[in-house]
Amino acid sequence: MKKKCFTITGLCHYYGSDFLEKGMKVKLIKEPDNQYDKEAIRVELKGLGKIGYVANSTHTVLGETMSAGRIYDHMRKKAKGKILIVTPRGVICELKED
Repeated sequence: MKKKCFTITGLCHYYGSDFLEKGMKVKLIKEPDNQYDKEAIRVELKGLGKIGYVANSTHTVLGETMSAGRIYDHMRKKAKGKILIVTPRGVICELKED
């Protein structure tokens, strides 16, 4: 089965990405009441809370990763992810199936 990957964006608005490392686990939580994006998916890290969002724009989605809109209907209210690559433009993660 092909990996489902996504990009975390907006990290600079929270804690940055310097502390993130390959293999770390993140939690994804749908935000249907988000005033800017009805398909918003918040990304949290245990102990810190919100660290960013799943990218949902052609300007923020890296490579062939999936946008929030593409994974929104394929996940429940919450999901998990694992960091694969940390780059200056965003963090690429794998969506982990329940």
